[in-house]
Amino acid sequence: MKMHHKTSKALVGLCFSLASLTVCAQSIKVTLAGSQEVPPVSTSASGMGSIMVSPDGSVSGSVTTTGVDGTMAHIHEAPMGQNGPVIVPFAKTADSVWSVPAGAKLTDAQLQSLKSGNLYINVHSAANKGGEIRGQLKP
Repeated sequence: MKMHHKTSKALVGLCFSLASLTVCAQSIKVTLAGSQEVPPVSTSASGMGSIMVSPDGSVSGSVTTTGVDGTMAHIHEAPMGQNGPVIVPFAKTADSVWSVPAGAKLTDAQLQSLKSGNLYINVHSAANKGGEIRGQLKP
């Protein structure tokens, strides 16, 4: 019984630790549109999403699109008005839903880019291979 009590206390402590990490995680809402692509894309497609970034750089979340048959989606690193390299590829998890894969993590430099507004999400299509809709991540 004594061991069970200690285990329960340890689990409660872990839960509080996990809860505090969740509280510290930053939730970023993002809206994607063709007008934000570089160069701008004329499309009726759009997207909405929520990305969570923990202080250690762990990333989770997803984007849901409308009006586009997406072929790929990613987080890229570049300021608004510029294109940059892929840093987190997304997985298609349902029709029109792109999700950050488990275990995705930003480096310290990428976390700094996020704080500076220099990360964006875009969704690519067969018609617009460079990206059809884009949204800058603004913490």
